[in-house]
Amino acid sequence: MANEVRSQVNIKLISTIRPIDGESESYEMRLTGQLLEKAGSIYLKYEEVQEDKTIRTTMKLGNEQALIMRTGAVKMRLPLNIIEQQIGHYESEFGSMPLVIHTKKMTYIKQAVSGEFHVQYDLLMGGQSVGNYTLDITFTEVQ
Repeated sequence: MANEVRSQVNIKLISTIRPIDGESESYEMRLTGQLLEKAGSIYLKYEEVQEDKTIRTTMKLGNEQALIMRTGAVKMRLPLNIIEQQIGHYESEFGSMPLVIHTKKMTYIKQAVSGEFHVQYDLLMGGQSVGNYTLDITFTEVQ
């Protein structure tokens, strides 16, 4: 069985969406989650509640590749790769949609039990760009 190291972390997440049509929108969340190191990979896990519905998010972090997986009220698989476009999917109560993700920038800096992850990507649905997304995450160990 692979060794697994877990730490409780405080997370600050800033998400900015610049839709093709319309105003840029930003929101910030402060959450508590877990940082896991398993088989040489780093995972950040947290839960958020939107409109009384829970969404569980697991992120596999890296400098050239990352993966955001969401389950619960929203199901999403968002692979990020700085080298090539990726195919993901988004599923809600209204149905499932394939996504094309074009990652423009990605950086991941990790110290002992803290770090930063920044990613900027374009999201395409049905061959059409729906906007540019930026995700800035910082996490620090709970003291």
